Amino acid sequence: MADPLRVIVAEDHFLVREGTRRALEEAEGVEVCATVGTASELVLAVERERPDVVVTDIRMPPTHRMEGIEAAHQIRERYPQVGVVVLSQYAEATYALELLGGGTAGLAYILKERIAEPAQLIHAVRAVAGGGSVVDPDVVSLLVARSRQQERSPVTALSEREREVLEQMAQGRTNAAIAAALHLSESSIEKYATSIFSKLGLQDEPQVHRRVTAVLTYLRDAGRAQPL
Repeated sequence: MADPLRVIVAEDHFLVREGTRRALEEAEGVEVCATVGTASELVLAVERERPDVVVTDIRMPPTHRMEGIEAAHQIRERYPQVGVVVLSQYAEATYALELLGGGTAGLAYILKERIAEPAQLIHAVRAVAGGGSVVDPDVVSLLVARSRQQERSPVTALSEREREVLEQMAQGRTNAAIAAALHLSESSIEKYATSIFSKLGLQDEPQVHRRVTAVLTYLRDAGRAQPL
């Protein structure tokens, strides 16, 4: 008989943590070897227990932002054989991209509501244990919609050099500083800026307003503008 899959559960809410633990332990061939409430405890538990899989929440103390994803990357870097299932309360493309941006093998992103359907959680655990990947269907839909939106973005019409200039603008640099960074003349930067504004449909605004709008467009399409 094969050894059971050893799993660590990381979740700061006791009831959710216990619900996840019970769902896993009711499955044949799965053993929960530890439960923890913070990302730092998770990393220590992985070092101590050397599990096959980690099931972790995204938002945990101390900041309740992306501690689970940060811990997932740390664990995969140190112990690449350990699969990670990230549970999220939110169908959020940004979180999924943050988790899966460097590769999908051994990683899963599913919604917490799937805990009510234990078969889906167990499927994800077994998939990542074997090096596979699972992404919640609702999140896949968001990623597809995001990709289509980016394909329609006017930023895609910019040349490589124009995108470089716009990226420098996004860092708050003046035309003179951009010229120095890209080893171009300041007049060339002014021409690129005019072309950027034109392609983004910003011809009628004062230059300072066009510059801000162009940068906001770039940040939005690069996925770096966070919701307030």
